[in-house]
Amino acid sequence: MDALTLTAIPRTVTGKKVKALRRDGVVPIHMFGRGIESQSLQAEARVLGVLLPQAGTNVPITIDVDGADGDNVCFVRQVQRHPVSEALLHVDFQRVDITQKVTAEVPLLIEGASPAVLEMDGTLLQTLASISVEALPMSMPASFTVDISGLDDFDKTIRVASLETDDDVTILNDGDEMIATVVPPRVEEEEVPVEEELEGEVDEDAEEGAEEGEAEASAAEE
Repeated sequence: MDALTLTAIPRTVTGKKVKALRRDGVVPIHMFGRGIESQSLQAEARVLGVLLPQAGTNVPITIDVDGADGDNVCFVRQVQRHPVSEALLHVDFQRVDITQKVTAEVPLLIEGASPAVLEMDGTLLQTLASISVEALPMSMPASFTVDISGLDDFDKTIRVASLETDDDVTILNDGDEMIATVVPPRVEEEEVPVEEELEGEVDEDAEEGAEEGEAEASAAEE
């Protein structure tokens, strides 16, 4: 993935007045981190709308602050959206030291097709959507790809230990944790038609009536 960058400018508008910014297509953002003073910034909503889905919370973004020197390598830490329209309201970025390792949740992306699903009517069960990873900010993986084409039986599973990583990337999850498997189709009990149930009940009643009649006849003969 190409490096992600965002141009931001210092923000002087605060409080309820930021509504005017949003009407103009501008989103208030906040940048904080160890060793720096928190900064109130703003950026174009259109640019953020494209950038945020690509970054998630594990892909670093370099923020260029207008009028300031130096690069700010940041991770997205919080995104606020309107509860109805889902329009962007505010974004928090955490600035990090690129020489220090960080921890992030990296998504797992499924690819391929499982023969156990296609040919045996099984259902794919993905038990992990992401894993915890430790790495330098610029080495943090964007995602891990999980190929499920080897799941050709219900007894097979894919576990965390099967993921391949670079030497400078450490997976923090237990290697035995299951990522995906295929479960067999449910076998439903065959329902007995109502007519057959009624016929069975009638037959049982007839048998009981016959038995009672035979008992009465025997008593009369005695």
